[in-house]
Amino acid sequence: MEKVKITLPDGSVTEFDKGVTPLQIAESISKRLAEEALVAKVNGVLRDLNYKINEDAEVKIFTFKDEEGKHTYWHSTSHLMAHAIQSLFPEAKFGVGPAIEGGFYYDFDINTQLTDADLRKIEQKMLELAKEDHPFQRKELSKQEAVDFFKKVGDNFKLEILEDLDDKKDTISIYSEGDFTDLCTGPHIPSAGKIKYVKLLNVSGSYWRGDEHNKRLQRIYGVSFPKKKMLEEHLQLLEEAKKRDHRKLGKQLDLFSTVDEAGPGLIYWHPKGARIRNTIEEFWKEAHFKNGYEMVYTPHVGKSWLWETSGHLSHFKENMFAPMSIDEQDYYIKPMNCPFHIMIYKSGLRSYRDLPFRWAELGTVYRYEKSGVLHGLLRVRGFTQDDAHIFCTHEQVEDEIIKVIRFSLFIWKSFGFENLKFYISTKPDKAVGDDGLWEKATNSLINALKKEGLDYVIDEGGGAFYGPKIDIKVKDALNREWQMSTIQFDFNLPERFDMKYIGEDGEEHRPFMVHRALLGSIERFMGVIIEHFGGAFPTWLAPVQAVVIPVSKSFLEYGESIVEQLKEKNIRVELDRRNEKIGYKIRHWETQKVPFMLIIGEREKEEGTVSVRRHKIGDKGSMKLEEFESLILNEINNKTIN
Repeated sequence: MEKVKITLPDGSVTEFDKGVTPLQIAESISKRLAEEALVAKVNGVLRDLNYKINEDAEVKIFTFKDEEGKHTYWHSTSHLMAHAIQSLFPEAKFGVGPAIEGGFYYDFDINTQLTDADLRKIEQKMLELAKEDHPFQRKELSKQEAVDFFKKVGDNFKLEILEDLDDKKDTISIYSEGDFTDLCTGPHIPSAGKIKYVKLLNVSGSYWRGDEHNKRLQRIYGVSFPKKKMLEEHLQLLEEAKKRDHRKLGKQLDLFSTVDEAGPGLIYWHPKGARIRNTIEEFWKEAHFKNGYEMVYTPHVGKSWLWETSGHLSHFKENMFAPMSIDEQDYYIKPMNCPFHIMIYKSGLRSYRDLPFRWAELGTVYRYEKSGVLHGLLRVRGFTQDDAHIFCTHEQVEDEIIKVIRFSLFIWKSFGFENLKFYISTKPDKAVGDDGLWEKATNSLINALKKEGLDYVIDEGGGAFYGPKIDIKVKDALNREWQMSTIQFDFNLPERFDMKYIGEDGEEHRPFMVHRALLGSIERFMGVIIEHFGGAFPTWLAPVQAVVIPVSKSFLEYGESIVEQLKEKNIRVELDRRNEKIGYKIRHWETQKVPFMLIIGEREKEEGTVSVRRHKIGDKGSMKLEEFESLILNEINNKTIN
């Protein structure tokens, strides 16, 4: 029997018979791994566990502990849910059912508007089907065979997907589980019996392919786990997430609002939200100056030629707002800042002695997002990018990347995020720029992370068409992962705008251009930190850092003197003048999550003290005002994260 060499993640190499499957490889390692295995990566491609390996390969087995395993488990559960829906509602037609962060969903068209009671019935049916333990079986078809199959079952959604596929380039596959068959690229877990615990969370409306002009479907969201304890813990986190929803807290704490009748997806910052935003922006600017950046300011609109040259009108037009005609010229409101920074670069002759340029801008941009995907601060139509561009020589690029990585770590740790993951996205099939530039740029990203001793994951082919990138994901207090910072090479724009500098050899050279966002956007970042802190911001960020609460009106004058003294130290303080009982006031300010309450009465007035209460902690005792000043200023100046 012909042999193949299998290389495992630890570097060990073992020979197996040709046609060996990942499951058989797992069995050769341990019985437990074989039982827990869900999917495998073979030469960088995710495969079913029964995939036959006919050549030498690098193989990695994934379980539910791995993101790849979890993703496959949830995607397979979405198919099981579709099977259950088909059993209960035979007229159902199915859209798409992907795994998503924290679970899965499936879109479908049925004649019944589903209720919570229906979700429970579907859950029960799923568990019944799972006990039957049917395998997920893959079959590859020609495009015509697939069209014939889905015509027979009358699923026009799948037929529309097939219309977009190229029979000569795309591998068309279907998966069957019991008597349910779906169009799917896979992979899937071995069998439905591995799905043990399921919870269907809610049902909502969706439009086919996200287009409000298409048919309205129903979408069920759900999650599943191999162990009951995992499901219980996840549901507890979901309950906590509801309490921390930034839209709910934004209203409760009077931070921001959206006004659909004045324009959906546009944020109105209220005074308290603006205080937080201003604090973040001041910190951001100071940190950038210290790290060798200069600030620039650019217009909000530009002539169409700018966006034609940049390629936005050919690649990004559907996400841009309609043009405005000014002096018989088309102008577009900017969706990105980069072409404007290039205009500044091109305003003069540049020498290698001038480089690198590090130019940063809190530039507000506008992008058209469909109304159905708008979501509080997290998905908007107008937002302020935490944006910067680095223009440098080829020789400088690796050092510049190292500096950006260090800067990113500093920024995120300043806001209390310690758990960061780094992903390197490499050259896709369709890309601009020669291979040498891609290799140099990709190696500079890898070397920079290695020199900083940081682990990373390679996303093969995941780069943009114009350059490789590093993505930084952060985990919040609920262990949710957020895609935030990006360090992105761009070989496209320097070429399109014919950017140059004069090198040491006296010749013209093309600079390297690096897009760099640390927070991503101020709006989205605010949404993340509202939920991360549950609205209870650290003192240096809190919109109101302390509130003075007199026990009666007779102590208002003493309270005013305290407020005046604290404001002189730039402490954000308010005086509660309401004629309410002290217990009511304390409960109110607890709901407003103010870090410090200063209770004042007869004793405090006589002794020149304040009685300090800490949010969530309670009474901290009596202090001289100077002692309290020292305490709160220490937290503010050191940006303490409680």
